[in-house]
Amino acid sequence: MTSSELWTRATADRYDAEEKEMSSAAVLTPTLAFLAELAGKGRALEFAIGTGRVGVPLRERGVPVAGIELSEHMSAVLRRKVDEDTLPVVIGDMATTVVPGEFTLVYLLYNTITNLLTQDEQVECFRNAARHLGPGGRFVIELGVPPLRFLPPGQVAVPFDVSDQHLGFDTFDLVEQILVSHHFTREGDHYRRDDSRHRYAWPAELDLMARIAGLELERRVADWDGAPFTQDSVKHISVWRKPT
Repeated sequence: MTSSELWTRATADRYDAEEKEMSSAAVLTPTLAFLAELAGKGRALEFAIGTGRVGVPLRERGVPVAGIELSEHMSAVLRRKVDEDTLPVVIGDMATTVVPGEFTLVYLLYNTITNLLTQDEQVECFRNAARHLGPGGRFVIELGVPPLRFLPPGQVAVPFDVSDQHLGFDTFDLVEQILVSHHFTREGDHYRRDDSRHRYAWPAELDLMARIAGLELERRVADWDGAPFTQDSVKHISVWRKPT
């Protein structure tokens, strides 16, 4: 068990409904194209595959996909969409769990490396990715840039969504490099509150983790369409390659 917080059955059951935008064609089409190109004719392994938001449609594009998932409840939702023979999933943590075989692509999306709450575990995640890759294989991470530039002196909270149905903001512990995402979601005449802890990391820190794991930075872009990564980018898609 790692420090990642486990997804409950209730959270897993409502996950797809609450992430409709992230499952839209506008989001998935460039994501799948990017990943499929890197996978080529090889196999892909998704760390923290969840309910299969990306893994299932990537498999439908013809890429053999396997997954690692810590939450049995999230995996159970995926199983409603596809069977084990079509898309095998191993229950375990993404820092240490090993899936049989060799892969041309390992990917970890939607800020999920921050679910590992220590630097050591994040380093082990990179090492685990490298362990699964064949020579020339790639490890891809999608991760937001910590929005600390929005914090004036004395403030520890940054809102990321303010709408009729949802209020979301992050609070930061700058010493421990931990953020807590707070969600207030409208349900009828009341709000449901959810909180989750994350360890944020900068692109340069991830590059050092990759180097420790024997991987080399190949590409960093601002989105799945390949826009240049700049000082104003709010997230990055980073690709590290295992030397041949």
